[in-house]
Amino acid sequence: MDLTRKIRDRMTKRDLVFLYRGAVTTVNSISLLTLLEREMEGSDFGFVGRKRLFMFVLESLQNMSRHAGDNIYAAMSIVAYTKSDDGYTVTTGNAMDSSEVPELRRKLRRINALKPEEIKKVYREMLDASEISSKGGAGLGLIEMAKKTGNRIDYDFIKINERLHYYILSKTVDSSGKGKQYQGERGGKFNGRPVMTLERLMARNNIYMAWSNHITPDVGKEMLSFTETKLREEEVNAGTQRRVFSILVEVLENIAKYSAGKSAEQKYGMPVAIIKMEKGQFVITTGNLIENGNIAPLEKNIKLVNSYDRKGLKDLYRKRLSQQDDYSESTGNMGLIDIARKSGNELIYSFDRVNDHYSYYILEIKVDDNQTH
Repeated sequence: MDLTRKIRDRMTKRDLVFLYRGAVTTVNSISLLTLLEREMEGSDFGFVGRKRLFMFVLESLQNMSRHAGDNIYAAMSIVAYTKSDDGYTVTTGNAMDSSEVPELRRKLRRINALKPEEIKKVYREMLDASEISSKGGAGLGLIEMAKKTGNRIDYDFIKINERLHYYILSKTVDSSGKGKQYQGERGGKFNGRPVMTLERLMARNNIYMAWSNHITPDVGKEMLSFTETKLREEEVNAGTQRRVFSILVEVLENIAKYSAGKSAEQKYGMPVAIIKMEKGQFVITTGNLIENGNIAPLEKNIKLVNSYDRKGLKDLYRKRLSQQDDYSESTGNMGLIDIARKSGNELIYSFDRVNDHYSYYILEIKVDDNQTH
């Protein structure tokens, strides 16, 4: 529970909406891009702003996926989406061979030194020189992004050891499609260490995904799609895939059921959804505001569910199912029963009081990978 609070507080403080840690592949790149697209649907971003931001995301993800196949450190990669008054910021980080840093740094410095009227000329020169290899366009995508948005690109290289550096790339685009460069305190330059700190936090706790923002039905669908892709890529057995997917469906619906509304969430605490992949176990944790008047009946249901063993839960689920009819407006505690019987573990929960009206409800579900049902 403390970890959930820590992740939520860090994401809120930094305006982070989404974090992913793991190898970026051709397949999951689609889900990563679509998830951002769904999140932006309720924003005031116009077509041009979205197009330019997506171009940067696509270029960054493609670059990461090109290097994933032969890089044993691909699992250290991170993708972060930030939403603030300045617009949306997309930040990526990945480990790279230290020997490649000087040349990449040279290209980035060259791009950032160009005046707007020079960018187009250099871009054409790079095309004519055919600076393209199996690893991509040698900065063509980056310079094209600079050409479109008319500003420099934020980046940093952090030394991990003698052989490796961590490469962080970041871009902020406002609703009009104009790029904005990082403006630190007293003119300080962009610093990628906070991103690397997040990557280390996620690595220590086996977290592969964290979301902290209002969850719409469309966002929920993309989170499910992304998780499904990840489970397949990790070659998780089919039975466990179905159970994790089904439980995630239930908990996302649970957030929607008890949602206090977007306005209240922005004031008192955004929903979170965190998924950990540990050896032999998956841990799904969600958090959301709940009205204090709903706590007593919900806690009663959780305690009831936790009092049954696996067989008892199966029988209880069948009993509740038989009591449903076409006119029922509520499924009672069937969702919680289904979560508990599929996870095979007790539900862990807490209610943190926020004020006289709201509390923050955290639910943790552990799903064993070696169960048979």
